[in-house]
Amino acid sequence: MAAIKESSTIQENKGQAFVACPVTFVMEKIGGYWKPIILFNLLSGPKRYNELKRSISTITEKVLIQQLKQLESDGLLIRKSKPVVPPFVTYELSKSGKALRPVLYSMAVWAVNNSGKQGKAFSKQMKDFPME
Repeated sequence: MAAIKESSTIQENKGQAFVACPVTFVMEKIGGYWKPIILFNLLSGPKRYNELKRSISTITEKVLIQQLKQLESDGLLIRKSKPVVPPFVTYELSKSGKALRPVLYSMAVWAVNNSGKQGKAFSKQMKDFPME
């Protein structure tokens, strides 16, 4: 990952938007391609690394690890490890991450309603992700 020049105009503008706009704040935390997908997959409960990797088969290991670390450092998920061999690590949503459930669920409902033929497949998937 390339180093970010903190004194650049782009970073300054981004910092001002981050303070002035709540949507920018949210996008800073859950934006990008993979973070919402990871969070959505954790809505159904804690998962081990390999379970996440299997459920998001197109993500590379490097990207999954990076995204999990970012989500953990942003306080959206909790990494629990047990000191056994082999390591037993699970990931689950934190209280803050669970508060995103209505947002992620609304995104999924929108996809079901606006994806045409694919909506049926999406609605079957949503049975695994209850709103409560």
